[in-house]
Amino acid sequence: MKVFQTSHSLVEYLSDEIRPFGMVPTMGTLHPGHLSLIERAVKENQTVLISIFINPTQFDNKMDLNSYPINIDEDLRIIKKISKNVLVYVPKVDDIYGRKVESKSFELGGLDEVMEGEKRPGHFQGVVTVIAHFLKTFYPDNAYFGEKDFQQLLIIDHITRSMKIKTRIIGCPIIRESNGLAMSSRNSLLNSNERKLASKLFETLQFAKSNAKKMTYRTLKNMVGGFFENHNELTLDYFRIADPKTLKEIHLERPVDQGHGFIAAYLGKIRLIDNLDMS
Repeated sequence: MKVFQTSHSLVEYLSDEIRPFGMVPTMGTLHPGHLSLIERAVKENQTVLISIFINPTQFDNKMDLNSYPINIDEDLRIIKKISKNVLVYVPKVDDIYGRKVESKSFELGGLDEVMEGEKRPGHFQGVVTVIAHFLKTFYPDNAYFGEKDFQQLLIIDHITRSMKIKTRIIGCPIIRESNGLAMSSRNSLLNSNERKLASKLFETLQFAKSNAKKMTYRTLKNMVGGFFENHNELTLDYFRIADPKTLKEIHLERPVDQGHGFIAAYLGKIRLIDNLDMS
């Protein structure tokens, strides 16, 4: 395992002999969801690059940035157990941004105007600024992202195609805890009781899927809202069923015979998201 702290030293090391070359961008505090991406990348590529970078411009809330869990030494130990023949890029902020830490502006096809984009202004511009930088600097053949961040995955795929970047964007299934909770670095901030409560997000999506064809979307949406009103510990941010390609919300008066369900909720100060195919 080789660890690089600057893009310059990493680019100098890279050569055509390493291809096919896969990349797994992360913000660290690795969990089994990340590991599934890394393991798949190792199987499908000759060389794999894992980045660990907490990107400041994708946080609209400084408190959220400051509280984001960091454990680089443990992350490196975990990565080394998977494969000793991987590259790890752990840059400082100035290696990505230089002196001016701000997002670039990208046209995201309206995919950033709903759900996470609506609730977290500027979030996706920050995400795309870093991902586009990685792809245009290191030119991986394949890049792996978890479907837990479904909207992010669509946006990254969109920007890759619009910028004519040749990297293939590969979405990988959500890895869940035994109670259904989607694995996330933020889960490390939850105690055992909170983890049980957090599983209600997935339970809600399962409920929606099992009842989607039996009632109108409006009725289903009202039932989900009522469910959260009866669970004071959880605060629903949004529940939405949308087209999985455009993210446009389906018609309220129609039964849900297709689409993708999305949910976000607060458990105290911790914000959690999840999604599920409704078909």
